[in-house]
Amino acid sequence: MSDLLPIIQIGNPILRQQSTSIDNIHNPEIQKLIDDLIETVAQANGVGIAAPQIAESHRLFIVASRPNPRYPHAPEMAPTAMINPKIIAHSNEVVKGWEGCLSVPGIRGFVPRYQKITVEYTDRYGNLQTQELTDFVARIFQHEYDHLEGILFVDRLESIEDMITEEEYQERIVNQTK
Repeated sequence: MSDLLPIIQIGNPILRQQSTSIDNIHNPEIQKLIDDLIETVAQANGVGIAAPQIAESHRLFIVASRPNPRYPHAPEMAPTAMINPKIIAHSNEVVKGWEGCLSVPGIRGFVPRYQKITVEYTDRYGNLQTQELTDFVARIFQHEYDHLEGILFVDRLESIEDMITEEEYQERIVNQTK
């Protein structure tokens, strides 16, 4: 049975720490953590969540893009556990896009990210995966990867003017694209 986990907020020092690698993927505690993260991100209307966001300093995150109230135009994909992930290549093209974070409630930022990345990670079954990610899913990966490095999206803003409230975002950005 999966548990809904409390999400820690900006200011908690765990969010600013580098996470440690996972050595035993088959450990039942790690497998349960994966299930709990998948349940938590779904209930919170997120498109990704990293273990540090629930106060577990492990190199693990879930990418779970799907349309929801916070991201109505997100592409659909199955929730994917990414363990000990790495970015092994990236495009030269950097694009700015709106991001929010379950650990930084009420705020959105217009964040620059690589448009295309090649990533490597171990899946929950212990298999090494290599994928090319683009656009929104590449953005999710980079956002969650930053959590493993102790970086929050607000650290990536080029200007304070690139930050707005969630309410303004919903009104100005989401409602304009309907």
